[in-house]
Amino acid sequence: MRRLPQAEPGEPDSRSAFRYLLWIVRGQLPLIAGGVTFGVLWMVSQALVPAAIGVGVDALAAHDRTRLLWAGAGVLGLGAATAVTGIMRHRFAVSNFLSAGFRTVQVTARQATRLGAALEKRVATGEVVSIGTTDFDHIGYSIDVTARASGAVVAIVVVTALLLRVSVPLGLVVVLGVPVLVIVVGGLLRPLHQRRRHQRELAGELTSRAADIVAGLRVLRGVGGESEFSRRYHVESQRVRFAGVRVARVEATLEAAQILLPGCFIALVTWLGARFAVSGRISPGELVAFYAYAAFLIGPLRTLTEFAQKLTRGLVAAGRVVAVLQVRPDFEPKNIQEKSKVRPAESAHGGDLDDPDSGLLVERHRLTAVAAVRPEDAAAIAERLALLDPRSNVRLGGVPLQQLALEEVRREILLADNDATLFRGVLRDEVGDGDTLADAAAVDIVEALPDGLDTEIAERGRDFSGGQQQRLRLARALALDPPVLVLVEPTSAVDAHTEARIAERLPQRRKGRTTVVCTTSPLLLDRADTVAFVDADGKVAATGPHRELLDRCPAYAATVTRGED
Repeated sequence: MRRLPQAEPGEPDSRSAFRYLLWIVRGQLPLIAGGVTFGVLWMVSQALVPAAIGVGVDALAAHDRTRLLWAGAGVLGLGAATAVTGIMRHRFAVSNFLSAGFRTVQVTARQATRLGAALEKRVATGEVVSIGTTDFDHIGYSIDVTARASGAVVAIVVVTALLLRVSVPLGLVVVLGVPVLVIVVGGLLRPLHQRRRHQRELAGELTSRAADIVAGLRVLRGVGGESEFSRRYHVESQRVRFAGVRVARVEATLEAAQILLPGCFIALVTWLGARFAVSGRISPGELVAFYAYAAFLIGPLRTLTEFAQKLTRGLVAAGRVVAVLQVRPDFEPKNIQEKSKVRPAESAHGGDLDDPDSGLLVERHRLTAVAAVRPEDAAAIAERLALLDPRSNVRLGGVPLQQLALEEVRREILLADNDATLFRGVLRDEVGDGDTLADAAAVDIVEALPDGLDTEIAERGRDFSGGQQQRLRLARALALDPPVLVLVEPTSAVDAHTEARIAERLPQRRKGRTTVVCTTSPLLLDRADTVAFVDADGKVAATGPHRELLDRCPAYAATVTRGED
């Protein structure tokens, strides 16, 4: 696959969108060349039929049987050629449509993977969803129609040449009339492009709103917020509808122009041809051919208008794709030369983690708990430890994480928080063979399922309660068994009995591994090898065993006991 042209950050313009479509074209050039070839042959074979019919009419009038047979054979051959080339053109058109659409999905998915945690912070969910649905079609159709558009251009040239050979005035009418029609229709494309782009932006926002409602439906029902979100969705959907109506007005005018202008053009050519036939300047067969040419030209002219419409839609869709591709990740992967300059850092299996910004030291192969006065400070520390914060100065074995290859950091350090998603599919694919279910106190969840680990779970695990989702996410993180595991409030949605079981089994499961747990749960803190207390300034104010800190650090005691004795 050819390299995707680099897009500069900022609002995508038509030039960037056009470059993206050119990249699509270059990447599937053989398919497009095949489609154009058969598209031209398909159109030209149709364009020559009126000439063969005209020859047959003149042969019939002159009682020339031989010429009539040749004309009939010509019509039959052209019909067969039209059928064969039409089938092949359609096959190439479908291939071009699917290839362009799925390549767009591939580059978008690759970009989503590259962005990682930055995706949800910088790109709306609706944008990504719309690329895989609406934009997929528009980009595919803009490439698909190139075959017929190329054939239409060549067919118009062929018809013009035939008309000029028979009658220069009639040929000039076509030569001058076609560009006029194209210019008139083209004047409607600019407002259509602007209105379609505005509608596409509103549609993306509406899709994001719908995704938010679906994701938070259970919470909305709990607080009685369905009516408010329904009202907001109704208002935004009406904005999309009004924008769609504005687009439809221009499209309706364009559709009317596609019928009216070619119809007037045909009437003019037919009228002139009839006058020339009456005056004897052309034969009856040539008059029939002229009328057939005029009727045939409706197809190529409408195809050119259709090409302009679909290209406009494709440019709008490509612009939204480019907007996603322009987003830069928080971290660019280190290249081979940079990676080779960094010493192995004792590997994550053997190095301590230290965060200079907070003063936290995570000793290797130990379970360290982080208890913060403000939960957001603990979450920020977790993001720095996992290199999800671009400002992170965390060191692993004395080497800054920023100097390590990003894939190595992701392989060695795993952050598991409550925003993690359970993916749709078989539960076994999420949690493995289930040997970590007991450690996450999730055995009862699987036992209640009809097919156990082979049960198909819904998107985002919405079939499970909040506490069940949290336990399954913990089981998945433990099954991955990373050298360094960072957990953020892993038991916040479970009852005290379940929390006690998790606190008891977690240290055994993670024995010989480095584990960080951000929590204020006394049950988890009591099981930690070391507890780091983070004060309101985001700095580590005290470290030590949980019970020792309760005795000597009143602020810590107040944080983890919530003011209770």
